[in-house]
Amino acid sequence: MVRDVDRWVLSRGGQGYPSALEDLAAPPETLFGIGSPEALAGPCLSIVGARRATPYGLSVAEMAARVAVECGITVVSGGAMGCDHAAGTAALDAGGRTVIVSGCGADVVYPHSSRDLYARVRNGGGAVVSMEPWGSGPRRWSFPKRNTLIAALSRVLVVTEAGLGSGTMSTADAAGELDRVVYAIPGSIFSPNSSGTNQLIADGARIIADEQSLGVSIALDYGLARMAPCGPDRTGGPVMSALVASPARPDELAARVNEGVLTVMRTLTDYEARGIVERLPDGRYSPTRAYFLGHNGTSR
Repeated sequence: MVRDVDRWVLSRGGQGYPSALEDLAAPPETLFGIGSPEALAGPCLSIVGARRATPYGLSVAEMAARVAVECGITVVSGGAMGCDHAAGTAALDAGGRTVIVSGCGADVVYPHSSRDLYARVRNGGGAVVSMEPWGSGPRRWSFPKRNTLIAALSRVLVVTEAGLGSGTMSTADAAGELDRVVYAIPGSIFSPNSSGTNQLIADGARIIADEQSLGVSIALDYGLARMAPCGPDRTGGPVMSALVASPARPDELAARVNEGVLTVMRTLTDYEARGIVERLPDGRYSPTRAYFLGHNGTSR
């Protein structure tokens, strides 16, 4: 390993080079990094998902990262907006470490919306690593390589939310080719953002039905016990149950729960004020991340 202030370079066959990368058809000869190279030494779990994620997808990414940290595992992701950012931030908030695998140079922040996460990682929260030379900007061809590296670094890849044909699905394909275990979180069959994860499950990925099953799966695959209780109960009434199943507009929701539109609108207004429901840009309503993570509750 060659180190220069906060920058370092790992060479294949040298100290600190991740042995998991030897499973690649063409392992990178050089890995550039900033932060703590020791973040690559322990057990890692990769978490990926949609960039334009729903509150559900973001909540799942946060939950998966927190559970991984509670099992003593480093979270690996791509640092992109959406689920990647949510997973990395949640890992740090839980007191753990995260590794950002960048498609640019390790010294380049991309996207700029993730600069807060990059700063925390570089300041002791883990490491930013890349196969690209210092100063390299975003190039379309570099991101498929980045996705393969994300899959290779960990024993398990968790796909939180993904559409068909997305970059997230290419990471899942790479994990399958590398004989990694793929966990997939099911979603509504009406949500385009869950079409990829649901297809992964149909194709044989391990289904993660809830927080408890994630902890059990990690224990089986890593031999590590979770050092924290399971998440809180989030039971609710018919309106919340319908919204958890799939975001909906007020008229659609009224038909689902067999209530008048005005009654549903009053309920949604109340839920918005309490921070458990939010209106999406397309006019549909969805439970908030706070609701999915169990910070609030309702019985209506």
